[in-house]
Amino acid sequence: MEEETNSGIANSFTDLMTSLMVIFILLLCTFMNNAFEESQSTRSMILGKLQLQLKDYVTQGVKVESDPNDPLALLILVPEGLLEFEVDRFEIPPHGKDFLVGFIPKLTDTIYNKEFRDDISSVVVEGHTDATGSDTHNLKLSQNRSMEVVSESINIMESQVVGQHKEKIDYFLRVLSASGRGKQDLMIVEGKVNSKLSRRVVFKIRVRSFEEKKVQTQLTNV
Repeated sequence: MEEETNSGIANSFTDLMTSLMVIFILLLCTFMNNAFEESQSTRSMILGKLQLQLKDYVTQGVKVESDPNDPLALLILVPEGLLEFEVDRFEIPPHGKDFLVGFIPKLTDTIYNKEFRDDISSVVVEGHTDATGSDTHNLKLSQNRSMEVVSESINIMESQVVGQHKEKIDYFLRVLSASGRGKQDLMIVEGKVNSKLSRRVVFKIRVRSFEEKKVQTQLTNV
C-alpha cells in the first residue's frame, strides 16, 4: 500500500514537472516571438523613414527595401549610374562623390534619429562586382571600393557636422563598416546574369535582435 502511495506521488510530481516545463516553453516561445515582432516593427518604421528621406533618389534608381535573406535587415541599393567606378578601378569619380554629399547626411539623420539609434546594430557598405575576372581579384576590388565609399562618407560627415553634433559622427563611425563581396551575389534578370546591375554598392542596415539589445544594455550599465 505504501509502495503504491509513493508511486502515485512520484507520478504526480512527474506530471507536475512536465506541465511546468510545457508552460515554461510556451511562455518562452511567446516572449521570443513578441521580441522578434518588435524588432520587425522597428525595421518597418526605419524602412518607412528611409523611403521618405531618400525619395528624391528613388527616381534616380536607388532602392530601399527589406532584405529577403535577413528578417532584421534593410537594403539600400545604389545603381552603378550614381556611384560608378571605372573598370578595374576603385577610386570614386566626381559624380559619385556628388551623390554621396547629398545621400550620406540624409542616411545619417535617419539612423541617428533618437527613435532608432539604439535599435540599429550596423550599417555595412557592401561592394559588388560582375563575373569578369578571378574571384581573388574581384574580392579585393570590391573591398577597396567599399572602403573608398566608407572613407568618403566619413569625410563628408566631418566636413558638415560641427560643434555639439560631434556625437553624430562618433555614432556613424561606430556602426559603419565595409565589406567586399566580389562576385558572390550577381544580379540575375530573367534567368541571366546582368553584369551592369551586378556592379553595385549596397548599404545594409541591420536592426538589433533581442539578444543584441540585452547585451548592449548590460554593457551600458557596466
